[in-house]
Amino acid sequence: MRDSHAILSMVESPKQTFSGKELYPTVFEKSAVYARDIIMNHPFVDGNKRTGMTAAAIFLENNEYPVSAQKGEIAEFALRIINDKLGIKEIAGWLKTHSKKR
Repeated sequence: MRDSHAILSMVESPKQTFSGKELYPTVFEKSAVYARDIIMNHPFVDGNKRTGMTAAAIFLENNEYPVSAQKGEIAEFALRIINDKLGIKEIAGWLKTHSKKR
């Protein structure tokens, strides 16, 4: 672990509100926050892309939306998050496309 404070902060990020409204109202946006924050903020010495995508997938799984993707597709998307500096809406869209309500 490189930054334990960043990890503790990330746990609360999807719950943020402004003027009484959730900043990330959908499960896909909340899971996208986990993916983006872990991937972009590098709280671990190694494995930030894997951990970010795994955290997003586990969050969705826990909310009845298992992620389904072809081999290598998740790793490729994690690289796109970095290289294309994807925002929450783009990440959430990808996660929604690759999830199905159980």
